[in-house]
Amino acid sequence: MGDITMEAFMRAVEKVFPDENDIRRKPISTFTIAFDSNQAQLEPIYFWLLDFITDGGWKPKKITDNFMSSPGSGHFADMGQRASRLQEEGMKILGGLNQTIKSSLNLVYDLKEFEIRLSHYEDAKSEDPKTANEGILALKQIWLDNVDIKKGRGAIHQMATTEMGFTTLREAFMMAKDQEGLEKLNSEKGGVINDQVMRILIPRLSEFNKWREYSYDELTKRMSIEKHYLKSQVETIKLYSGWLRPYLKSAEQLRQKGFDGNAALVNAFSTSMFELTLLGKRDAKVPGEFGDYKLKRKYHSIIIVDMNYRGHVSQQVGQGGDTFFARGGKIAMTFDSYSLNEEEYNLVEKAMESEEVSDVLNFDGDMAIGSLEALKDDLDHFLKTDEEKAEDKKKEESEKKKTGKSDDINPFTVMFSGVRDLFKGKLSLFGEKSVVEIKEVKDIKPDNHIEKIVRVAASKDAADGAYLVYDVYKKTHGMASSETDFENFEESRLEDPEVNLKDVIKGFRRN
Repeated sequence: MGDITMEAFMRAVEKVFPDENDIRRKPISTFTIAFDSNQAQLEPIYFWLLDFITDGGWKPKKITDNFMSSPGSGHFADMGQRASRLQEEGMKILGGLNQTIKSSLNLVYDLKEFEIRLSHYEDAKSEDPKTANEGILALKQIWLDNVDIKKGRGAIHQMATTEMGFTTLREAFMMAKDQEGLEKLNSEKGGVINDQVMRILIPRLSEFNKWREYSYDELTKRMSIEKHYLKSQVETIKLYSGWLRPYLKSAEQLRQKGFDGNAALVNAFSTSMFELTLLGKRDAKVPGEFGDYKLKRKYHSIIIVDMNYRGHVSQQVGQGGDTFFARGGKIAMTFDSYSLNEEEYNLVEKAMESEEVSDVLNFDGDMAIGSLEALKDDLDHFLKTDEEKAEDKKKEESEKKKTGKSDDINPFTVMFSGVRDLFKGKLSLFGEKSVVEIKEVKDIKPDNHIEKIVRVAASKDAADGAYLVYDVYKKTHGMASSETDFENFEESRLEDPEVNLKDVIKGFRRN
């Protein structure tokens, strides 16, 4: 997160709860602090809030971290230089990564060709006469096209043309396996070649048989070498990806955003604006009067602290000679409280992700994943040993057995499988419960009577928590506050629902 604004967060909440009368789209309570200071330091304020929320048992999460400076400010120039440096280094690494990926693709294609070529050698050694003949014919064709052709006009292909007159030369070479085979073709009884053709083919067949033996060994060695090279290239891709990700991610984080078109940003002024938003969440507990009742879904108390800064940032030199940024301006903080169950909270999180203003790649994951996944089958085929492949096959078979996707043709198994599928998702006769994917708020089941009480408890906890952060911050920093709590909340959301014994029994039954 961190790339959205507070307005985008509110849009996300309204998107999840589209009904304007839905009380969940509005905060339970809201408190605001705003003050001007010529020497306001944002770091102490932010870390005070972060530590106080964490110490209070809340799980903090930063959902907004945006800044923007006017072009005429020193802060703009400094951040721009840092971002440019990161981008330059990142692009250098990206260039190396692209070259390595391209090299890996070429290696995969070479290995596929080697594998096809070696399959002809294996076929030629087969005990099946038909398969062996197919392999030998394929090797002879390769030898003619790649080795013998280099002899120029002395090549079999050239001499077999009508111009040279040896029209039977190529066919005789493909038909004969050795000198004995040539002699049969030259016999007086059904010979198809003359002595001249036979004299040409005897050394050529000998040369082919030697090439067949030597080339098999060399091809096997080269394939083994390229497999090791491919493995090193894959590791290099992962290494480059690990180097690249921090540079591009940091460069994206230094991109100025969140205040486009804001009237406070004047080009010639030295103005900077920041927005930081913290979300604190903790689980609500079931009241003690309901004993060991276990909730099907969690209920969360949520507080949101939004801090906005507008002012100037100047670079100053300390006593030790080191430089630092000094800030002065206006700071406005808002403290809101909400209560949501786990399903509602997940929908809001998804809506926040869709509201992200960043349109660049997400560098949180491994940059090499996309490239390696596209080549996964080929890499597994060439880089894994036979033992690893056998182990993977065993795992696949065990997974099929677990999911029931076996090739069982037992009629009783098939019959009961059909019955199971028929009732799946409707009845729990076989101990299975259908899982419904929640895409909209209407897919969420309404609160039962006990959950209503838990939601009210979560609302009270959230309202009290937001006020506590607001009140203690003011008192700690010497600001005027109140001896009693402000009644700045919707009373209807903090009132216990009317629940009788019958309602409680219904709640236990639904659980």
